[in-house]
Amino acid sequence: MQRPARRTVDYLCGMMDTANDPELNGKYLGTISRDFVKVSDTLKEASYQIRKAGFAYPIFAIAKEGIPVGQLLLDRVHVQTDWNYFASFLEEFVQRELVAPENKDRFIETYKDPDEFACLFVVDREFMRFVFIPYPED
Repeated sequence: MQRPARRTVDYLCGMMDTANDPELNGKYLGTISRDFVKVSDTLKEASYQIRKAGFAYPIFAIAKEGIPVGQLLLDRVHVQTDWNYFASFLEEFVQRELVAPENKDRFIETYKDPDEFACLFVVDREFMRFVFIPYPED
C-alpha cells in the first residue's frame, strides 16, 4: 500500500464518523456489516487485549489485500469473510502518518468507547476511511 499524500491524511482525520458517507454506505457497508457479525467477538476480545497490554485506542484496519499496518488478526480466506482484519492502535497510525500528529487530539476526541464500538480503518485501493461499528449486545 502506498503511503497516502499528506492532504489525504488530514482529510481522513476529519472523517472519523462516516455513517452518512455515501461512498461508504453504498459500496462497503453491506460487506463490512456481514463480516462484522462473524468477527465481532474476536475484535472485541482483541481490543481488550490491546488495551490490557497498555496500548490505547485500538484500531482494526480492514482490507481485501495485505497491508503494512498492524498485525494480521483474521485472514479472510480462513474465516470466510470479504475482508482481512489487522490489529493496531493509534500510535502506529501516528507513526505511519495515517493520522497526522496535529490531528491526534481530534482523533482521541472522536474515538468511541472501545468496549462498545470497533474502530475500523477501511482500506480498498484509493479508498480509506475510519468507521465505528457497535458491537452486538450480548
